Amino acid sequence: MELRQLSFFVAVAEELHFNRAAARMCIAQPALSSHIQALEKELGVRLLERSTRRVELTRAGEVFYDRAVRIIGDVGLSAEVARSVAGKAARTIKIGTVYPATTGVLPAFLARIGRKFPDIALHVRSGSTSDIIRGIENGQINLGFIRPVENIGSLRFFSIAHERYLLAVVKASPLALRSEIDIEELRSEKIIAFSRQNLSYSERYFSEMFATHGLTGNIAYSCDDTFSLVSLVSAGLGIGFAPEWTKDLPNRNFELRPVRGVDLKIGLGVAWNKDDPTASRDDIIDIARSLARPGR
Repeated sequence: MELRQLSFFVAVAEELHFNRAAARMCIAQPALSSHIQALEKELGVRLLERSTRRVELTRAGEVFYDRAVRIIGDVGLSAEVARSVAGKAARTIKIGTVYPATTGVLPAFLARIGRKFPDIALHVRSGSTSDIIRGIENGQINLGFIRPVENIGSLRFFSIAHERYLLAVVKASPLALRSEIDIEELRSEKIIAFSRQNLSYSERYFSEMFATHGLTGNIAYSCDDTFSLVSLVSAGLGIGFAPEWTKDLPNRNFELRPVRGVDLKIGLGVAWNKDDPTASRDDIIDIARSLARPGR
């Protein structure tokens, strides 16, 4: 079994499409298929279910994917440790980010990193907090801007900001003229809420709050992300709770207003693997710490 075979399999597992995976790995599609078949033959199990319409991981493939990602990450981390011991600078900083950081602290961080380390390549990818943590643990991500987590094992985290959730209302709504809104006033409004199989802390909070105040029946529209929610609000289809960072979105057609009795603040911070020589460099962490916004 070769490391490049694992890399090819990971690409197919993530793309679930042989042509896209082949393009990603800069290899011909028939050659990629041959490598996957050879890997399955060596393991003696099917990793992928293929049809003319789709590619899916088998149960064995799901388990093997997790292990393959970790192995590739360990190899990459070992290479970075060796280069660090030899005094070689990191060549790439891989950054994971949730949406609030993308529109908030991330641009400032990237600008400062770019000025201080002009020869280092930067790679940024968006995702959920849990996805980014997995990336940090398996070496695919050096630094992550995520929601708060505990320091467990080699994972390290510090808080840099807190985002408050407010009620988003279309500018033409009478509610937009109010400085503060009573929660009872929402009974005559259509509510836009999140609809996900695995609700985050903020989404669970609002789901339970709507139920407590008898507003669940007012939920007329649902969506999977904040950008979709404020788009529905901007279209005048209803109201919904959105994080404070959305006030900086360009060309917005909604206002944010506090609601009495609703005071949710979600933290945002930086996480890294203390064993990762790239992320653990003092200068990089110091740059991240400098982004902290007191009182937010």
